[in-house]
Amino acid sequence: MLSRALIVLLCVLNLGVAAWWIAHDPPPPNAAPQVPPGVARLQLVAERAPAAAAPQVAATTAAIEAPPAPAQTTPVQESAAATPHCFSFGPFASREAGSAAAAKLKPQVQALATREQASAAARGWRVYLPPLPSPEQAQAIAERIGAAGFSDFLVVREGAEANSIALGRYGSEQAARKRADALNAAGFAAQAVAVGDAAQPAVWLDVVAEAAFDPRRAQASIAAAQHRRIDCPASR
Repeated sequence: MLSRALIVLLCVLNLGVAAWWIAHDPPPPNAAPQVPPGVARLQLVAERAPAAAAPQVAATTAAIEAPPAPAQTTPVQESAAATPHCFSFGPFASREAGSAAAAKLKPQVQALATREQASAAARGWRVYLPPLPSPEQAQAIAERIGAAGFSDFLVVREGAEANSIALGRYGSEQAARKRADALNAAGFAAQAVAVGDAAQPAVWLDVVAEAAFDPRRAQASIAAAQHRRIDCPASR
């Protein structure tokens, strides 16, 4: 009986505590402390973070929505249009034909230059020293040429070129020029000349023109055999 009475007592006490907890009023929230006038209220970092994030989000959104600036292509296009183009027209068989073609072509271009090229009719090239006043002087020069390390030379003893020094014969202009340049560098006044038919050199017209220049139409207007693209001369 005693244990049953204790159980009943505990149940009554529990019910009483539960009824008190439900019926009592919650404590009022702590009032914010009064801040003197002119003093800013302190804020926690957690309170300021949302407000600071808002401008950043707005700036990011504006940067994404802003349209890209248009590319500045006009100066590049103008620079490409201003770049000159250079061509060579020819070959013309004579200086007269080249001069007539140049007169027709000059109004169409910015600049024009006439260039002569050795005729392909030449059968070779020779290198020589012009005749000297006496055989003794020619022989002395020949000995100096040999002492300088050169070979393949001969003193001409008779004929229209007596007392000259033959320094070699070559099948191409490039080889003859190379030989003459080497001798000139050593102090000898060697010359390279074509050997063969006495044909006039071929004439070429080198021009500087604008980008809109039509080389095919220009070739037809001056009756040139061909045209080709060349490097423009360096501006000074």
